[in-house]
Amino acid sequence: MAKREFKGSLVAMVTPFKYGQVDEAKIKELVEFHIANGTDVIIPCGTTGESPTLSHDEHKRVVDVTIQAANGRVPVVAGTGSNSTAEAIDLTEHAKKAGADGALMVVPYYNKPTQRGLIEHYKAVAEAVDIPIILYNVPGRTGVNMLPETVAALADLPNIVAIKEASGNLEQMTQVIKLCGDKLVVLSGDDTLTLPLMAVGGKGVVSVVANIVPKDVADMTHAFLKGDWKRAQELHLRLFPLCQAMFYETNPIPIKTALALIGKINGELRLPLCAMSEANLKRLKDAMKAYGLLQA
Repeated sequence: MAKREFKGSLVAMVTPFKYGQVDEAKIKELVEFHIANGTDVIIPCGTTGESPTLSHDEHKRVVDVTIQAANGRVPVVAGTGSNSTAEAIDLTEHAKKAGADGALMVVPYYNKPTQRGLIEHYKAVAEAVDIPIILYNVPGRTGVNMLPETVAALADLPNIVAIKEASGNLEQMTQVIKLCGDKLVVLSGDDTLTLPLMAVGGKGVVSVVANIVPKDVADMTHAFLKGDWKRAQELHLRLFPLCQAMFYETNPIPIKTALALIGKINGELRLPLCAMSEANLKRLKDAMKAYGLLQA
């Protein structure tokens, strides 16, 4: 049986808060915004969704609300990763029960498993829950780099269908594509590297910047997938400074601030994440003005 193929623009959606609580009404509005603007897949409860500070009940509720709001119009892939394998299984079981189309599972963080430990972790979840799984390698956040050979071993499991590669290393990503072939879809975990990765065989991006410019990210990935390299390149170069601006400070501080500046959410963050410095806020506003998102 062919593996499910997630491709194009997959948004790592922010989790809006109001007075410290999850703002369910805003989640629904954001889902409508993405569907109207061509986003291919919505991902709640990833890093950009501040999953580390969501309680388990909140995490599951955000997944539920997102799936209900999407109502089958666009696939929803729930973030279900954890540094505890048992916890990852629990969150993944919930995602399946809730009707998610897949699960995005970050490499276990802080406890620094070996490569063998990574294989055992993902294998345990994949065998426990029959749902398409997207691996998520982000060594800058987790302290562990999942090596291409490890990814290739996991690609043999029938329900491991893709990887979000956020190592920032195009050579490593190319090696993953070379080793895995058609067994695994490789998605960029860095907006600035989406087009370079697609040029060597990647199929799209799990995007932060798509939270504010969903149509442009979707258009860029779709143009490339349709063979319109020139249009994809134009959009990539236009998006590039805005993508950089989303990382002036720790993600999701800039993207939530940007969404607040265009009136989509109030921008509330949970500690230990805090408001942007005045200097970086000015830089962010300048980048948004240059893009045309704010009036000059």
